[in-house]
Amino acid sequence: MRHKWKKLISYYRPYKGLFFLDLLFAVTGAGISLAIPLIVRYITNVVVYLPGDEPFRMILKLGILMSVMALVEWFCNYFITYFGHMMGTRIEHDMRNDVFSHYQKLSFHFFDNQKVGQLLSRITTDLFDISELLHHGPEDLVLSLIKIIGSFVILFQVNRALTLITFAFVPVMLIYGLFFNTRLKTAYKGNKARIADVNTQIEDSLSGIRVVKSFGNEELEMEKFREGNGRFVESRRRSYWYMAWFHSVLNALTTLVTVVTLVAGAYFITMGRATVADLVTYLLYISNFTEPVKKLTNFMEQFQNGWSGYERFLEILDVEPDIVDAPDAAELKHVKGEVRFEQVSFRYEEGLEQVLSHIDLTVKPGEYLAIVGNSGGGKTTLCSLIPRFYDVESGRILIDGMDIRKIRLRSLRSQIGIVQQDVYLFMENVMENIRYGRPDATDEEVIEAAKRANAHTFIMQLPQGYQTDIGQRGVKLSGGQKQRISIARVFLKNPAILIFDEATSALDNESEKIVQQSMEALARGRTTFVIAHRLSTIQNAQRILVLTEKGIQEEGTHQELLAKNGAYARLYDTHQ
Repeated sequence: MRHKWKKLISYYRPYKGLFFLDLLFAVTGAGISLAIPLIVRYITNVVVYLPGDEPFRMILKLGILMSVMALVEWFCNYFITYFGHMMGTRIEHDMRNDVFSHYQKLSFHFFDNQKVGQLLSRITTDLFDISELLHHGPEDLVLSLIKIIGSFVILFQVNRALTLITFAFVPVMLIYGLFFNTRLKTAYKGNKARIADVNTQIEDSLSGIRVVKSFGNEELEMEKFREGNGRFVESRRRSYWYMAWFHSVLNALTTLVTVVTLVAGAYFITMGRATVADLVTYLLYISNFTEPVKKLTNFMEQFQNGWSGYERFLEILDVEPDIVDAPDAAELKHVKGEVRFEQVSFRYEEGLEQVLSHIDLTVKPGEYLAIVGNSGGGKTTLCSLIPRFYDVESGRILIDGMDIRKIRLRSLRSQIGIVQQDVYLFMENVMENIRYGRPDATDEEVIEAAKRANAHTFIMQLPQGYQTDIGQRGVKLSGGQKQRISIARVFLKNPAILIFDEATSALDNESEKIVQQSMEALARGRTTFVIAHRLSTIQNAQRILVLTEKGIQEEGTHQELLAKNGAYARLYDTHQ
């Protein structure tokens, strides 16, 4: 718990000046609200009984004083509302940066087991609740304590008996608030989990909207959404049930304070133990200590809401990246491109079957290696180990004789270019999507990369050329066009090692031919791994591996493997 508080307080550090000013103005405003009833009491107890026209002059002076105090209170409230909220927003901004930055550090293992909607919820709604707590929490706490303690001290000087009767309700209200403390915490945490589920359902359905419509399953998606939305409503119902009891009883107790104060005060006046001015003072001060009690109880509610979001925020930050730079990791320089696998074994999670077992493989600099085999044989996994998307379970992978675990991740991945079957294009124009390969590239370099990828001609035919918005995931482009932009991106990156992961398997014959030409131009002079579904695209490979669950079953050229009449020949016959 201590480290949680320490971490939370650290977010105030860049804004400590603003934080203390916020508290100063909160204290000033509270002091003014406590002082004005005292001035009213002075007027009703003393000023009205002064001789001659002295009361008028004194009331005028005190009226001006109270007007000035009201202006000061207005400024305090303005500062607290505007600058206090801005402080909370900036802290939220810093926290969001931290979460997003942490997301970038986490490996594929983490994202394999997470839902995008859940991750999105942690960086949006959760952080908003935290920022509200960080802004309002300290301020409400200080204001409430000053007003409650200040009211008690002042009223105790006026009439001790009436003060004790009136303030007897304060501990009752606080205890009642604390009673609901844990229940509200549980309810709010459930709310956050349910809204995250709804976000996940929305993200999943909208991302696959073309599949939904192609199967005519809009009603099925609506039904799934209704179920998730219904669970959210149920979780909210539970929290609102607690809130209803929480607020209604507190409001009733506040009204009861006024009634008891009025009755007890009137009784003390008849007994000669209090004056009318005393009773007026008490009635003026009721809001000064009942409102803070409400704020304290609301703070408990706000605290539980914000704290549950903060705990979810910490859950993410506490996830340690399982792939990080070794302390002695070095830069990868003057890359030739030799890749060697030595007794490499891998499984995705403990308890699952091994995907790769004791793989030995050497790929020479500039060699064009094709990998084929049935689904589940580990082709993509083998290539995913090279840029350390996952770490080997045993054995090691070397590039130019250097263990990749001893190479800085950024340096390693800067030398590897990947073109996948499922191309991901960002919601940017064509120029920026290609520039993603090297963010500091000039427009001329981007255009040159596009030309080398056979993409320039079709790009110039788009409505705004390189400035054309291509929609989410490049939805406005054909599969072949997206692939060529992806290849242009890798051309721009200019890596020493290439991985083509079934890059043409989803294309028609004409598009495949154009993309194949782009791929061959890109592969020239680079160490290239090609995961192939269509064997016709790899017949000219320098070496072909047949990878199965048992490991590397065969290797050789296309002709050599056909002559063996083994696993490759059977695959080839199947695809004819």
